[in-house]
Amino acid sequence: MTSKVLEFERPIVELEGKIAELKLLSGGNGDMAGEIERLEEKARQLQRERFAALTPWEQVQLAKHPDRPFTLDYLGEVATEFMELRGDRSYADDPAIVGGLCRIDGRAVVALGHQKGRNTKENLYRNFGMARPEGYRKSQRLFRMAEQFGRPLVCFIDTAGAYPGLGAEERGQSEAIATCLEMLSRLRTPTLSIVIGEGGSGGALAIGLTDRILMLEHSVYSVISPRGCASILWKDAEAEQAAATGLKLTAPDLLRLGVCDEVIPESAGGAHRGLTQTAAAVGEALRRHLDVLCSMPIEALLEARYEKFRRIGHLERAPTS
Repeated sequence: MTSKVLEFERPIVELEGKIAELKLLSGGNGDMAGEIERLEEKARQLQRERFAALTPWEQVQLAKHPDRPFTLDYLGEVATEFMELRGDRSYADDPAIVGGLCRIDGRAVVALGHQKGRNTKENLYRNFGMARPEGYRKSQRLFRMAEQFGRPLVCFIDTAGAYPGLGAEERGQSEAIATCLEMLSRLRTPTLSIVIGEGGSGGALAIGLTDRILMLEHSVYSVISPRGCASILWKDAEAEQAAATGLKLTAPDLLRLGVCDEVIPESAGGAHRGLTQTAAAVGEALRRHLDVLCSMPIEALLEARYEKFRRIGHLERAPTS
Protein backbone atom coordinates (compact mmCIF):
# COMPACT_ATOMS: atom_id res chain seq x y z
CA MET A 1 0.00 0.00 0.00
CA THR A 2 1.35 3.42 -0.94
CA SER A 3 1.80 6.31 1.48
CA LYS A 4 -0.51 8.51 -0.61
CA VAL A 5 -3.81 7.31 -2.05
CA LEU A 6 -5.34 9.15 -4.99
CA GLU A 7 -9.11 9.53 -4.92
CA PHE A 8 -9.72 7.15 -7.81
CA GLU A 9 -7.48 4.56 -6.15
CA ARG A 10 -9.34 4.66 -2.83
CA PRO A 11 -11.97 1.93 -3.47
CA ILE A 12 -9.23 -0.44 -4.64
CA VAL A 13 -6.93 0.30 -1.71
CA GLU A 14 -9.78 -0.06 0.80
CA LEU A 15 -10.72 -3.46 -0.64
CA GLU A 16 -7.09 -4.56 -0.52
CA GLY A 17 -6.98 -3.46 3.13
CA LYS A 18 -9.98 -5.66 3.93
CA ILE A 19 -8.31 -8.61 2.20
CA ALA A 20 -5.17 -8.07 4.26
CA GLU A 21 -7.28 -8.02 7.46
CA LEU A 22 -9.01 -11.25 6.47
CA LYS A 23 -5.69 -12.95 5.83
CA LEU A 24 -4.46 -11.82 9.22
CA LEU A 25 -7.62 -13.05 10.98
CA SER A 26 -7.64 -16.37 9.16
CA GLY A 27 -4.16 -17.22 10.40
CA GLY A 28 -3.70 -19.54 7.45
CA ASN A 29 -7.02 -21.28 8.10
CA GLY A 30 -8.20 -22.80 4.81
CA ASP A 31 -11.87 -22.17 5.62
CA MET A 32 -11.56 -18.53 4.53
CA ALA A 33 -9.40 -19.19 1.48
CA GLY A 34 -12.35 -19.19 -0.91
CA GLU A 35 -13.68 -15.86 0.33
CA ILE A 36 -10.21 -14.29 0.20
CA GLU A 37 -9.68 -15.53 -3.35
CA ARG A 38 -13.08 -14.13 -4.40
CA LEU A 39 -12.24 -10.70 -2.93
CA GLU A 40 -8.80 -10.70 -4.57
CA GLU A 41 -10.37 -11.34 -7.97
CA LYS A 42 -12.91 -8.57 -7.27
CA ALA A 43 -10.04 -6.17 -6.44
CA ARG A 44 -8.19 -7.08 -9.65
CA GLN A 45 -11.33 -6.59 -11.72
CA LEU A 46 -12.08 -3.25 -10.06
CA GLN A 47 -8.52 -2.13 -10.74
CA ARG A 48 -8.66 -3.15 -14.41
CA GLU A 49 -11.96 -1.34 -14.95
CA ARG A 50 -10.91 1.83 -13.13
CA PHE A 51 -7.50 2.17 -14.76
CA ALA A 52 -8.93 1.51 -18.21
CA ALA A 53 -11.12 4.61 -17.87
CA LEU A 54 -8.77 7.21 -16.39
CA THR A 55 -9.35 10.81 -17.44
CA PRO A 56 -6.39 12.95 -18.59
CA TRP A 57 -6.44 14.77 -15.25
CA GLU A 58 -6.27 11.46 -13.36
CA GLN A 59 -3.34 10.46 -15.59
CA VAL A 60 -1.60 13.69 -14.57
CA GLN A 61 -2.15 12.85 -10.90
CA LEU A 62 -0.78 9.36 -11.43
CA ALA A 63 2.28 10.66 -13.31
CA LYS A 64 3.03 12.97 -10.34
CA HIS A 65 2.41 10.32 -7.66
CA PRO A 66 5.08 10.79 -4.94
CA ASP A 67 5.69 7.03 -4.71
CA ARG A 68 6.31 6.66 -8.44
CA PRO A 69 9.78 5.25 -9.30
CA PHE A 70 12.44 7.76 -10.30
CA THR A 71 15.49 7.60 -12.58
CA LEU A 72 17.81 5.99 -10.01
CA ASP A 73 15.15 3.37 -9.22
CA TYR A 74 15.01 2.29 -12.86
CA LEU A 75 18.79 2.36 -13.26
CA GLY A 76 19.03 0.14 -10.20
CA GLU A 77 16.79 -2.41 -11.93
CA VAL A 78 17.82 -2.30 -15.61
CA ALA A 79 21.47 -1.23 -15.46
CA THR A 80 24.67 -2.64 -13.99
CA GLU A 81 28.00 -1.01 -13.10
CA PHE A 82 26.43 2.45 -12.84
CA MET A 83 29.07 5.07 -12.08
CA GLU A 84 27.61 8.51 -11.45
CA LEU A 85 29.44 11.55 -12.81
CA ARG A 86 28.83 14.93 -11.18
CA GLY A 87 29.34 18.57 -12.04
CA ASP A 88 29.16 20.65 -15.20
CA ARG A 89 32.89 21.59 -15.09
CA SER A 90 31.84 25.22 -15.16
CA TYR A 91 29.79 26.20 -12.12
CA ALA A 92 28.44 23.40 -9.89
CA ASP A 93 26.70 20.05 -9.68
CA ASP A 94 22.92 19.91 -9.94
CA PRO A 95 21.39 16.95 -8.08
CA ALA A 96 18.11 17.45 -10.00
CA ILE A 97 19.79 15.61 -12.89
CA VAL A 98 21.78 12.44 -12.32
CA GLY A 99 23.86 10.67 -14.91
CA GLY A 100 26.90 8.61 -15.66
CA LEU A 101 28.22 5.43 -17.24
CA CYS A 102 26.57 2.02 -16.99
CA ARG A 103 25.67 -1.14 -18.88
CA ILE A 104 22.23 -2.20 -20.05
CA ASP A 105 22.11 -5.86 -21.02
CA GLY A 106 25.89 -5.80 -21.27
CA ARG A 107 25.93 -2.81 -23.63
CA ALA A 108 27.93 0.21 -22.42
CA VAL A 109 25.74 3.33 -22.42
CA VAL A 110 25.65 6.85 -21.05
CA ALA A 111 22.49 7.33 -18.97
CA LEU A 112 21.03 10.43 -17.36
CA GLY A 113 17.71 11.71 -16.09
CA HIS A 114 15.76 13.96 -13.76
CA GLN A 115 15.72 12.88 -10.13
CA LYS A 116 13.13 13.85 -7.50
CA GLY A 117 13.17 13.14 -3.77
CA ARG A 118 11.09 10.90 -1.52
CA ASN A 119 10.72 13.33 1.38
CA THR A 120 11.04 17.05 2.08
CA LYS A 121 14.78 16.92 2.74
CA GLU A 122 15.48 14.95 -0.45
CA ASN A 123 13.19 17.16 -2.52
CA LEU A 124 14.96 20.29 -1.33
CA TYR A 125 18.28 18.68 -2.25
CA ARG A 126 16.97 17.58 -5.67
CA ASN A 127 14.96 20.81 -6.16
CA PHE A 128 11.88 18.66 -6.83
CA GLY A 129 13.49 17.39 -10.03
CA MET A 130 13.55 20.87 -11.60
CA ALA A 131 17.00 21.37 -13.07
CA ARG A 132 19.00 24.59 -13.10
CA PRO A 133 21.38 25.59 -15.95
CA GLU A 134 24.23 23.61 -14.39
CA GLY A 135 22.07 20.48 -14.61
CA TYR A 136 21.60 20.94 -18.34
CA ARG A 137 25.27 21.78 -18.79
CA LYS A 138 26.12 18.57 -16.93
CA SER A 139 23.83 16.85 -19.44
CA GLN A 140 25.79 18.46 -22.28
CA ARG A 141 29.00 17.11 -20.80
CA LEU A 142 27.46 13.61 -20.83
CA PHE A 143 26.19 14.11 -24.40
CA ARG A 144 29.75 14.87 -25.53
CA MET A 145 31.08 11.86 -23.66
CA ALA A 146 28.55 9.56 -25.32
CA GLU A 147 29.55 10.86 -28.75
CA GLN A 148 33.28 10.78 -28.05
CA PHE A 149 33.30 7.15 -26.93
CA GLY A 150 30.60 5.94 -29.31
CA ARG A 151 28.14 4.96 -26.60
CA PRO A 152 24.36 5.23 -27.00
CA LEU A 153 22.66 7.85 -24.84
CA VAL A 154 19.61 6.96 -22.70
CA CYS A 155 17.63 9.75 -21.00
CA PHE A 156 14.92 9.39 -18.33
CA ILE A 157 12.46 12.30 -18.31
CA ASP A 158 10.57 13.21 -15.12
CA THR A 159 10.19 16.90 -14.31
CA ALA A 160 7.51 19.53 -13.96
CA GLY A 161 9.84 21.83 -15.90
CA ALA A 162 13.15 23.65 -15.68
CA TYR A 163 13.62 25.71 -12.52
CA PRO A 164 12.32 29.28 -13.16
CA GLY A 165 14.17 30.98 -10.30
CA LEU A 166 16.04 34.27 -10.61
CA GLY A 167 19.46 32.66 -10.16
CA ALA A 168 18.75 30.10 -12.86
CA GLU A 169 17.69 32.82 -15.28
CA GLU A 170 20.79 34.87 -14.45
CA ARG A 171 23.01 31.88 -15.20
CA GLY A 172 21.40 31.31 -18.62
CA GLN A 173 18.60 28.79 -18.23
CA SER A 174 17.18 29.30 -21.71
CA GLU A 175 20.61 29.17 -23.35
CA ALA A 176 21.46 25.93 -21.53
CA ILE A 177 18.23 24.28 -22.73
CA ALA A 178 18.67 25.59 -26.28
CA THR A 179 22.21 24.22 -26.40
CA CYS A 180 20.95 20.81 -25.25
CA LEU A 181 18.45 20.80 -28.11
CA GLU A 182 21.11 21.82 -30.62
CA MET A 183 23.53 19.15 -29.42
CA LEU A 184 20.95 16.36 -29.40
CA SER A 185 19.78 17.24 -32.91
CA ARG A 186 23.24 16.50 -34.33
CA LEU A 187 24.78 14.11 -31.80
CA ARG A 188 26.62 11.37 -33.71
CA THR A 189 25.52 8.45 -31.57
CA PRO A 190 22.19 6.63 -31.00
CA THR A 191 19.88 8.46 -28.59
CA LEU A 192 16.77 7.32 -26.75
CA SER A 193 14.56 8.95 -24.13
CA ILE A 194 11.78 7.58 -21.96
CA VAL A 195 9.19 9.64 -20.07
CA ILE A 196 8.78 7.89 -16.71
CA GLY A 197 6.53 10.43 -14.95
CA GLU A 198 6.07 14.10 -15.74
CA GLY A 199 7.40 15.45 -19.01
CA GLY A 200 7.01 19.17 -18.50
CA SER A 201 7.92 21.96 -20.92
CA GLY A 202 11.47 22.79 -22.06
CA GLY A 203 12.89 21.21 -18.92
CA ALA A 204 11.81 17.83 -20.28
CA LEU A 205 12.45 18.54 -23.96
CA ALA A 206 16.06 19.50 -23.19
CA ILE A 207 16.92 15.80 -22.83
CA GLY A 208 14.15 14.47 -25.06
CA LEU A 209 15.11 15.39 -28.64
CA THR A 210 16.18 11.82 -29.39
CA ASP A 211 15.98 9.10 -32.06
CA ARG A 212 13.32 7.28 -30.05
CA ILE A 213 10.87 8.72 -27.51
CA LEU A 214 9.18 6.13 -25.29
CA MET A 215 6.54 6.78 -22.64
CA LEU A 216 5.37 4.76 -19.69
CA GLU A 217 1.64 3.98 -19.78
CA HIS A 218 0.68 6.51 -17.10
CA SER A 219 3.24 9.23 -17.86
CA VAL A 220 2.43 12.62 -19.41
CA TYR A 221 4.34 14.91 -21.78
CA SER A 222 3.32 18.48 -22.56
CA VAL A 223 4.56 21.91 -23.57
CA ILE A 224 3.26 23.36 -20.28
CA SER A 225 1.71 22.08 -17.08
CA PRO A 226 -2.13 21.98 -16.92
CA ARG A 227 -2.06 24.58 -14.13
CA GLY A 228 0.17 26.91 -16.14
CA CYS A 229 -1.98 26.45 -19.23
CA ALA A 230 -5.17 27.19 -17.26
CA SER A 231 -3.62 30.31 -15.74
CA ILE A 232 -2.73 31.67 -19.19
CA LEU A 233 -5.79 30.69 -21.23
CA TRP A 234 -8.57 30.94 -18.65
CA LYS A 235 -6.88 33.20 -16.09
CA ASP A 236 -7.91 30.54 -13.58
CA ALA A 237 -5.52 27.92 -12.22
CA GLU A 238 -8.50 25.85 -11.07
CA ALA A 239 -9.36 25.11 -14.71
CA GLU A 240 -6.43 22.69 -14.89
CA GLN A 241 -8.69 19.65 -15.45
CA ALA A 242 -10.01 21.19 -18.65
CA ALA A 243 -6.45 22.14 -19.61
CA ALA A 244 -5.25 18.56 -19.08
CA THR A 245 -7.87 17.35 -21.55
CA GLY A 246 -7.08 20.01 -24.13
CA LEU A 247 -3.31 19.54 -24.00
CA LYS A 248 -3.48 15.92 -25.27
CA LEU A 249 -0.66 15.00 -22.91
CA THR A 250 -1.30 11.30 -22.21
CA ALA A 251 0.83 8.51 -23.67
CA PRO A 252 -1.93 7.20 -26.01
CA ASP A 253 -2.57 10.76 -27.26
CA LEU A 254 1.09 11.34 -28.04
CA LEU A 255 1.49 7.96 -29.69
CA ARG A 256 -1.46 8.77 -31.93
CA LEU A 257 -0.01 12.22 -32.73
CA GLY A 258 3.37 10.72 -33.64
CA VAL A 259 5.30 12.42 -30.84
CA CYS A 260 6.21 9.22 -28.99
CA ASP A 261 7.24 5.93 -30.61
CA GLU A 262 5.99 3.38 -28.08
CA VAL A 263 3.93 3.18 -24.90
CA ILE A 264 5.42 0.84 -22.30
CA PRO A 265 2.90 -0.95 -20.05
CA GLU A 266 3.16 -0.46 -16.30
CA SER A 267 2.38 -2.94 -13.56
CA ALA A 268 -1.27 -3.21 -12.51
CA GLY A 269 -2.25 -0.07 -10.63
CA GLY A 270 0.71 1.96 -11.87
CA ALA A 271 4.49 1.81 -11.63
CA HIS A 272 4.43 2.84 -7.95
CA ARG A 273 2.70 -0.46 -7.14
CA GLY A 274 5.18 -2.66 -8.98
CA LEU A 275 8.67 -1.35 -9.76
CA THR A 276 10.15 -4.73 -10.69
CA GLN A 277 7.46 -5.56 -13.25
CA THR A 278 7.50 -2.06 -14.77
CA ALA A 279 11.30 -1.97 -14.88
CA ALA A 280 11.34 -5.33 -16.67
CA ALA A 281 9.12 -3.85 -19.39
CA VAL A 282 11.34 -0.76 -19.56
CA GLY A 283 14.47 -2.91 -19.85
CA GLU A 284 12.97 -5.00 -22.64
CA ALA A 285 11.94 -1.89 -24.62
CA LEU A 286 15.35 -0.26 -24.14
CA ARG A 287 17.20 -3.35 -25.35
CA ARG A 288 14.93 -3.74 -28.39
CA HIS A 289 15.21 -0.13 -29.53
CA LEU A 290 18.95 0.11 -28.82
CA ASP A 291 19.55 -3.01 -30.93
CA VAL A 292 17.87 -1.30 -33.89
CA LEU A 293 19.49 2.11 -33.40
CA CYS A 294 22.99 0.74 -32.87
CA SER A 295 22.76 -1.27 -36.09
CA MET A 296 22.13 1.85 -38.21
CA PRO A 297 24.94 3.73 -39.98
CA ILE A 298 25.44 7.10 -38.29
CA GLU A 299 24.53 9.16 -41.36
CA ALA A 300 21.27 7.22 -41.78
CA LEU A 301 20.57 7.70 -38.07
CA LEU A 302 21.02 11.48 -38.32
CA GLU A 303 18.81 11.67 -41.40
CA ALA A 304 16.08 9.62 -39.70
CA ARG A 305 16.30 11.85 -36.60
CA TYR A 306 15.87 14.97 -38.75
CA GLU A 307 12.88 13.49 -40.57
CA LYS A 308 11.29 12.32 -37.31
CA PHE A 309 11.04 15.82 -35.87
CA ARG A 310 10.10 17.38 -39.21
CA ARG A 311 7.06 15.09 -39.30
CA ILE A 312 5.75 16.14 -35.89
CA GLY A 313 2.85 18.58 -36.18
CA HIS A 314 1.05 19.92 -39.23
CA LEU A 315 -0.62 23.10 -40.39
CA GLU A 316 -4.34 23.43 -40.93
CA ARG A 317 -5.65 26.26 -43.01
CA ALA A 318 -9.11 27.73 -42.47
CA PRO A 319 -11.33 27.37 -45.56
CA THR A 320 -11.49 30.49 -47.65
CA SER A 321 -14.85 31.97 -48.48
